[in-house]
Amino acid sequence: MTKDDENSTGMADKIKTNHLKPPASAAINHDLASLAKDIIASAGVGIYIVQDTRFVYVSELYQKLTGYTDQELLGDNSLKNIHADDREKVRQQAIKCLKKESFEPYEYRFTRKDGELRYILETVTPIMFKGKRATLGSFMDITERKIMEEKYRGILENIQEAYFEVDLNGHCIFFNDSLCRITGYPREELSGASYKNITDEENSRIVFQAFHKVFKTGQPTEGFDWRIKRKDGTQSYIEASVSLQKTASGKPVGFKGIIRDITERKNIEQELQHLATHDTLTGLPNRLMVGQLLDHAIQSAHRYNRQLAVFFVDLDRFKTVNDSLGHDAGDRLLKEVAARLRQSLRHVDVVGRLGGDEFIILIEDFQDVKQLEILAHKILATVMQPMFLLGEECRVTASIGISVFPQHGRDEQSLMKNADIAMYFAKEEGKNNFQFYSENMHAMSSARLAIETNLRHAIERNELYLNYQAQLDFRTNEIAGVEALLRWNNRYLGLVTPTQFIPIAEETGLIVPIGRWVLRTACMQNVAWQKQGLPPVSMAVNLSLRQLMDETFLQDVRDILEETGLAPQLLELEITENMVMHSPARLIPVLTKIKALGVRLTIDDFGTGYSSLAQLKNFPIDSIKVDRSFIRNLPQDRDNKAITEAIINMGRSLNLTVIAEGVETKEQERFLRRKVCDEMQGFYFSKPLEPEQFAELLRQYSLSRKSES
Repeated sequence: MTKDDENSTGMADKIKTNHLKPPASAAINHDLASLAKDIIASAGVGIYIVQDTRFVYVSELYQKLTGYTDQELLGDNSLKNIHADDREKVRQQAIKCLKKESFEPYEYRFTRKDGELRYILETVTPIMFKGKRATLGSFMDITERKIMEEKYRGILENIQEAYFEVDLNGHCIFFNDSLCRITGYPREELSGASYKNITDEENSRIVFQAFHKVFKTGQPTEGFDWRIKRKDGTQSYIEASVSLQKTASGKPVGFKGIIRDITERKNIEQELQHLATHDTLTGLPNRLMVGQLLDHAIQSAHRYNRQLAVFFVDLDRFKTVNDSLGHDAGDRLLKEVAARLRQSLRHVDVVGRLGGDEFIILIEDFQDVKQLEILAHKILATVMQPMFLLGEECRVTASIGISVFPQHGRDEQSLMKNADIAMYFAKEEGKNNFQFYSENMHAMSSARLAIETNLRHAIERNELYLNYQAQLDFRTNEIAGVEALLRWNNRYLGLVTPTQFIPIAEETGLIVPIGRWVLRTACMQNVAWQKQGLPPVSMAVNLSLRQLMDETFLQDVRDILEETGLAPQLLELEITENMVMHSPARLIPVLTKIKALGVRLTIDDFGTGYSSLAQLKNFPIDSIKVDRSFIRNLPQDRDNKAITEAIINMGRSLNLTVIAEGVETKEQERFLRRKVCDEMQGFYFSKPLEPEQFAELLRQYSLSRKSES
């Protein structure tokens, strides 16, 4: 179902943004989605909307932080999972928010779905939603910070103070033993020594200025921080409070003060600062820090008339790795990619993680765009290198969007947004590539958003339908099978091609319910043809990797076969060669269970991946389809001839049915017959047809075969 026919047109030809007219009923949902995405992009927090204490919207990050799905949350009581001792506080905050009395952030405890208690920092804002008052909340997990604070609380409460007296030249004339302990110097070395002995040049100026201010004003200082150099060469931080010492007549004779060792406090502050500005998994600067660094880089580029580039890097199919190998493997993959990105860059370049599988790179001080292209190629090659996760070899690719200051934006928000837009176009170009931002991408990005918004309602609006393309058996000259091809005709966008909407369906997860609809519809249609007295044929349905790895997929197949009454052997599920090689150890058990149902399995687009004969024999498959790219120039192209012959021979050696896709000419058909290919599919025999048209083709072919016999 993920495959389009030869006449597919591009997005620019099919969808003109100035003709897009989203339905009025979708306006609120569209605005809400835009609002939530903007907030999430800028704050990096989970977002929700509550109306009458019930959830009416929850973002994907909120679901991830709480462990609950949107199906479990929407319509449920928003106070349900808040710690009992904190519910009244949260409820009062919501009331104050609606009265516009308080918008201050507050903390409370929350129980995740897995039972784990987490600390939350939340801010709420009043909004209007569907004509009624509601509360928009931002939800941030601060458990790690709370743990850190508790860890060091005891240390902070037990700091011992040191007392000292110095003359007007800063030489020690009296002090207690705590000063020896704090500085590491014995008493005999501190006596008569200058404060300069335990500090560096930078901090000497700070101390001098503080003492000088006390001398000039006569007023004691509030505590000021001072980095000292201990006798063993290590550094410590102290906080000093100093006042002026005078004689009975009021003449200044020196200074006295209290010193506290605040090294632990400084370390904690630095660690908390690091936690606040860096990603805990990879150690890279987080969204907040990247924003600050980018803003500083923009100011510098503007001041010195230089260029600045922003690389928005998104891993391809990361969710598939996460779902198939588990979150531990996904975390290891992210850490490995982070390390590879750092190694690919100069030490002056910045790489940060925005969240999920999104990374950002800031490149300053480059001469021309060619340097950026070379770097982008280097990053793609580095990311694609194999890595081992939980004992399995795994490869991922990346899509990169690039924006350049000042051509593509003069502020942080514009550069980030435009690099993000360019990244999406890199994905639409087939992933594992990079794209520079251009002005016409705005219109195309709006078109993409329109597709995503309308696709969410395509099933309920009955806008999806199937065409069917016949497969001819070379030996019997009979129609042996048919492939179901998904089509979408939207009331506002018109005909949208599979190459436009299928990638969006996969990215958003909509491919799972859509794929379930395709499977049920195709099986029902096959049974309907048989009830018309037509001969049974095999029905091929394409699968995406996301569908195949969905935990409900196997049960869906069982239920649909039982519901429709289709014989399992008449259902053929197609998976691509790249899917097969993604994670063999995980996929083989899944495919084996499908095969046990009696369903046939086919590898589609064969020849475009990296599978070998040794690997192929381990999969419980029945057929392989030669990719149309090898058929296109037959029999003139020598390389394509050799590859096609090799695939046919490989299939014969493994007792697999070999089907040639994209057959369009008599010459191609003759070549395939001579090489003893089993079946063909393509425009030469039949274009994709509506159900009634295919039924008529099958009827005519069946009658002609009977008359011949």
